[in-house]
Amino acid sequence: MSGIDWNDLYRTTFEDLVRFLHRKVWDAERARDLAQEAFVRALQHEPRKPRAWLFQVAANLARDEARTVIRRKKHLVLLKSETEVQKEGAQDPQSRLIEQEQWALVREALDSLSEKDREALLLWDAGQSYTEIANELGLAVGAVGTTLSRARKRLAEAYREKEEADVARR
Repeated sequence: MSGIDWNDLYRTTFEDLVRFLHRKVWDAERARDLAQEAFVRALQHEPRKPRAWLFQVAANLARDEARTVIRRKKHLVLLKSETEVQKEGAQDPQSRLIEQEQWALVREALDSLSEKDREALLLWDAGQSYTEIANELGLAVGAVGTTLSRARKRLAEAYREKEEADVARR
């Protein structure tokens, strides 16, 4: 039996892992399924650094998922979480449409970044420490802040460009 407190790890990591995966597969249910799969694999392997290991396995599962989707030529669909659906029910249709359009632009902007920038931002958003991000991306810990700063700037620029192109199309 390992010294890992699996209940505590699940409680403190699962939602971060789902958020991380959701931004990779853009499907809330699939993100939850992949997070569960990562935990199942962790239980089978009992890693020394379980949180970092979970995010690495999750990233690999998401990459495999993307390859499968591309091979089948299916489009990834952003499914709203239950709270987002409830929130939408309170919004008027025009507000919902605007929000959906904004999320589509965010997805496009995020997808336009390099894999390193995208991974850095997603890992940071998922609550990973600079050390964990550095290990995942093969960076020096001191380079993580700079990488994140540049990635945020590129994301903002990409979003602005996508937004301007969207306005020009209208």
